[in-house]
Amino acid sequence: MKEVCSSCKKDISNDAGNIKFKCPSCLKQTIIRCKHCRAIVAKYKCPECNFEGPN
Repeated sequence: MKEVCSSCKKDISNDAGNIKFKCPSCLKQTIIRCKHCRAIVAKYKCPECNFEGPN
């Protein structure tokens, strides 16, 4: 299954330094963050509840 960063939409299937976690607000959607977007603190938005992070 293809995994894409929730912020930049880059395919991160085989990249190191990525993270996956449940939305901190609704706990329904999985948020995927690539190493680059984590480093630059890029915003992401939950498609379920519209929560935006990082805060």
